[in-house]
Amino acid sequence: MNNKLQISTSEKIYADSLIQAGKDGLMKFDEILNDLNIIKDITSQSKDLVAVMENPGIDDKTKNEILDSVFSGQINDKIINFLKVLINKKRFNELNNIIQAYSDELDKINNIKRVEVISAVELSNEQMQKLTEKLQNKLKKNVIITRSLDRDIIGGLVIKIDDDVIDNSLKNKLENLSKNII
Repeated sequence: MNNKLQISTSEKIYADSLIQAGKDGLMKFDEILNDLNIIKDITSQSKDLVAVMENPGIDDKTKNEILDSVFSGQINDKIINFLKVLINKKRFNELNNIIQAYSDELDKINNIKRVEVISAVELSNEQMQKLTEKLQNKLKKNVIITRSLDRDIIGGLVIKIDDDVIDNSLKNKLENLSKNII
């Protein structure tokens, strides 16, 4: 979440084509996302597959056959055909950004905001529920929270919403107090 990718115009266009496929009823949005996540998992585990798909010395026909053998039976044929378009247009290297752009657009459609919450100690279910409700009221969106622990913040919370950081940690308060004293 912290490492937000820079999405190019072409990557957004490809992601929008997947969104349109969902809107047109060719596939359900969640099915598309599930297939994209399967592709992402496989490509992240097989650097050789990615190297072959991005190698300009290997012809598209061979790459398309490899796509069929790797993904047939695992993902929808429409998504395999989408991958073939990326191969034919020499855009396979943009796949991860396209998946991110699709996921971001799907969040907008579903009125979801992803928020990262960093705490020094594990928050109870009740605390998480209250925090989720407060964020949903403030943001007017369904909130999905990713939690992480960082003992260095001593206490309090750091909340990251897109590029905004709400640092309510004890460490931050002590640093600000120290700056004001000196």
